[in-house]
Amino acid sequence: MGGFFKSSIGRKVAMALSAFFLMFFLLQHFVINSLSVFSAELFNEVSHFMGTNWLIQFVLQPVLIFGVVFHFVMGFVLELKNKSARKITYAKNNGAANSSWMSRNMVWSGLAILAFIVLHFIDFWFPEINTKFIKGDWSGVHEGVEGYRYFHELQGKFVSPVRVAAYALAFVFLALHLLHGFTSAFQSMGATAGRKKTLQNIGKAYSIVIPVGFIIIAIFHHLNHH
Repeated sequence: MGGFFKSSIGRKVAMALSAFFLMFFLLQHFVINSLSVFSAELFNEVSHFMGTNWLIQFVLQPVLIFGVVFHFVMGFVLELKNKSARKITYAKNNGAANSSWMSRNMVWSGLAILAFIVLHFIDFWFPEINTKFIKGDWSGVHEGVEGYRYFHELQGKFVSPVRVAAYALAFVFLALHLLHGFTSAFQSMGATAGRKKTLQNIGKAYSIVIPVGFIIIAIFHHLNHH
């Protein structure tokens, strides 16, 4: 296993696998959050199930956190490993002419996304951990809130236009990151050149629809909070 991660191909495959895992989670997260636009009750029910199901809380959630940390650490490792090779390549070729802006700046878009994840954890995950594991309250309700609390808490986070703008900017960076990362992950797993165009089209659709969808959700709750 150690030899696998020491090889360039091994690191790229590991990076691609973690990317696939996180892209699947992002899609699932988007689907659940989009429910809040159409039905507060359904969003509450699904959120309560996800927040109290032991398999999700004690198995999938730790795996997700590991996947996030692994992906970012591996990304920075690849960036450091490639720096020396880039210096040689750029001495012979025009780097800007042989690679896209997105591919050359993945580490910066990754850092912006990492900063957003920290903000997102402060907004949602840390309070949830405090409520359930510190206070021991798994009821999903708060005093003064009718029904489950999840929809009420979600809307409360988007009252401030500054917070909405921060989320929107983060999702712009996410779109830029995905536009290169989606196709790159499939290439690392051995996708053929003949499928490159199809993967690029799928990648563009995913990379634009998901981030724009999240931005719409944030704006919707900002405009409709009570």
